[in-house]
Amino acid sequence: MPRILGVDPGITRLGVGVVDNPHGSSLSMIAVDVLRTPPEWDITERLLHLQRGVAQLLDLHKPDVLALERVFAQHNVRTVMGTAQVSGIVIALAAERGIPVSHRTPSEVKAAVTGYGGAKKAQVQTMVKNILSLDEIPKPADAADALALAITEAWRGRVPGVQGRGASASPVSSTQTPAQRAWREALGQRTNLG
Repeated sequence: MPRILGVDPGITRLGVGVVDNPHGSSLSMIAVDVLRTPPEWDITERLLHLQRGVAQLLDLHKPDVLALERVFAQHNVRTVMGTAQVSGIVIALAAERGIPVSHRTPSEVKAAVTGYGGAKKAQVQTMVKNILSLDEIPKPADAADALALAITEAWRGRVPGVQGRGASASPVSSTQTPAQRAWREALGQRTNLG
């Protein structure tokens, strides 16, 4: 049963979400959390705290793959630097344990989870809740984002034992996530009605 750890990197809040992806069945959430560091801490203290927290999670949950949000340019260089530093720690910890790391862009995650790459954050959070059959949307947003990364990896990634689930599907539909297929089917039904 492939296990995926999604990580939404950040120096103040680092979201983590673990999902299991049993072959041929729906995803299930195993854990979700947000590791936090106070802004008044020195950068070395903050990075060490996050390193220890991520290491504990990797050793506890033993994921088959880690899905990490790709660092992208923002207007705030300080935020980008902190995110990049945290990402480097996460990648090193995974490599140390032989866990492959997959990098996902925010638009790629939105497209996988909602069927639309320009979806709003609230739409992604609602879909995470629905996909994982949760009673409520995980809070704060970093927690839902981490689960969305894990879902994306489950549906689009190279998780061991998952490939080939859509073997009978057409080449186009086998590269689409369930959310994208549902969206295209709904669009097709509306077109046929017109």
